[in-house]
Amino acid sequence: MRSLSQGDILFILAALRWTLALSLIAFLGGALGGAAVALARTGEIRALRALAFAYIKLFQGTPLLMQLFLAFFVPGIFGLSIDPWGAAALGLSLHASAFLGEIWRGAIETVPRGQWQAATALGLGYWNRTALVIVPQAVRIAVAPTIGFLVQLIKATSLASIIGFVEITRAAQVINNATFRPFTLFGLVALVYFVICWPLSAYSRRIERKLAVASR
Repeated sequence: MRSLSQGDILFILAALRWTLALSLIAFLGGALGGAAVALARTGEIRALRALAFAYIKLFQGTPLLMQLFLAFFVPGIFGLSIDPWGAAALGLSLHASAFLGEIWRGAIETVPRGQWQAATALGLGYWNRTALVIVPQAVRIAVAPTIGFLVQLIKATSLASIIGFVEITRAAQVINNATFRPFTLFGLVALVYFVICWPLSAYSRRIERKLAVASR
């Protein structure tokens, strides 16, 4: 066992870039998948609605840790090689797709039916009706819960350490194995997560208050 050094702290803080990069990739991948899931859930094709419903229930009904294990080990069954970075990005993106899809499905369905009927009366087809009338109103409703989910996703990246991806939590674990300073190291990691997530949570609450005032 050795003493904790400044270089150890810098190593942990440097790993923060991988936490942020993984959060960004997972959110963007989840946004693409979530948009497809939300449109399928609110669309006119029954088979797609059922498929999207099953996808959401599957990912909401199983632990994220299990999803990361499957994303890491299942490709190997088919002879495909995937590193911890790829597996973490894939697992978190699929997870985010299900949750964002359900959030955005709810936002779309919150738009009053009169708006759908008015757009239909103007002769707009499904895609034009959705893109020009419904989505702009749904985006406004979905901003606050989407930011709230982003906060959860950032914190969830710490689970990627279990498949060997070296983000900030894994970096602290590596240093702790050599120095045995758990309170200092994991306290530092918790502080870093708080500094990142608290402003986002505060912004989400501010958006919710503004929307509540606007809807009165």
